[in-house]
Amino acid sequence: MPHSKVNLTKRIKTQNGLRYCPIVESGNGRAKPDYVVVDGKQERHTEGAYYLEWRENGKRRRLSVGKNAGEAMAQRLRKEAELNARNCGVAVVPTSTNGKRSLAGAVAEYLEETMLSKKPKTHAAYSTALAYFQESCTKMNLEDIERKDLLKYAAFLRDEKDQSPRSVANKFENVMSFLKSRGVRGPDLKITKHDRPQYTQEEPEIYEREDLDSLFAACDEEERLWFEFFLMTGMREQEAMHTYWSDVNLKANTVRVTHKPDRGWSPKAYKEREIPIPEKLAESLRHWKDKRCTACPLVFATKGSNAKQDFLDCLKRLAERAKLNKDDFWLHKFRATFATWMLWSGVDLRTVQHWLGHSDTESTMRYLKPNRSQQVRSKVNEVFA
Repeated sequence: MPHSKVNLTKRIKTQNGLRYCPIVESGNGRAKPDYVVVDGKQERHTEGAYYLEWRENGKRRRLSVGKNAGEAMAQRLRKEAELNARNCGVAVVPTSTNGKRSLAGAVAEYLEETMLSKKPKTHAAYSTALAYFQESCTKMNLEDIERKDLLKYAAFLRDEKDQSPRSVANKFENVMSFLKSRGVRGPDLKITKHDRPQYTQEEPEIYEREDLDSLFAACDEEERLWFEFFLMTGMREQEAMHTYWSDVNLKANTVRVTHKPDRGWSPKAYKEREIPIPEKLAESLRHWKDKRCTACPLVFATKGSNAKQDFLDCLKRLAERAKLNKDDFWLHKFRATFATWMLWSGVDLRTVQHWLGHSDTESTMRYLKPNRSQQVRSKVNEVFA
């Protein structure tokens, strides 16, 4: 079993900006306080914090371990022991000091729970948010985290990770959810609603009909079915990927979003639903079903009977072939177009909410955008003629 190596660095200011530099070890193997190696030379830097660095699952990980060299070295040894114990299949109990809970241990415990109870995409989002938090926070214990650490985290995401305002807000809330789950709540941290990062809710983009006409004109039969399915059902990518023929009712012209325990997949918020589809799409599905192998339950499957996962790549290539700007084409834009067109046509808000699988009407109301079609312009001209 390979031995896991954990490096101890210090984040310092240099002429070229902030850098993570290796620490200097004394003859007895201890960290020499404030001394680091910069371009092969020892330099003393009193500023900055110490960080652990290691490789895990092929990725580099960093963890802030405070400003005390002795404590940082102790954390390094504990981390190495923890990683090597895991390599040997030994369960590791999160460590604590002075009766306080280790932040690193609490994060590991939380992510393990998230892996068991949430979808992989959710687990990945929490993993990234908490990794960045540990990189920005110099506290080693959960109970020592305070409002200032959360404000520094938001600034760290914005200034050093170049995150968009929305991404900053999302990651901030992910960390707040983690702290709440460990019994550290907003009021305890003195976090107010004004401290939470804000972002402007952008109006959802939809496809123009002429762009869709150009896109579909460049499609072959299979491509047309894929993207008409997205457009005419308003489904999310994962929902379309996991649609079975048993979900499609070609007599009633409906398609259902259902739980797939055999593939370890469930709809968002575990909400199943039924969506009516136009005759045009039902006929295309009927024709496609007659041509496909009926042994595979998936409507959109690979040759190996696995769920198709490259819809976005196919869409980008198709847009280029149609001589359209591929940067303007996204799978979620079909969903936004479906919702907006349905609301423009007079379908009531609660019905569209159900078809989209939204938990609240506020999410659906985002698609109540002004109709800028030629018919509307004509009506405006008639009023003021």
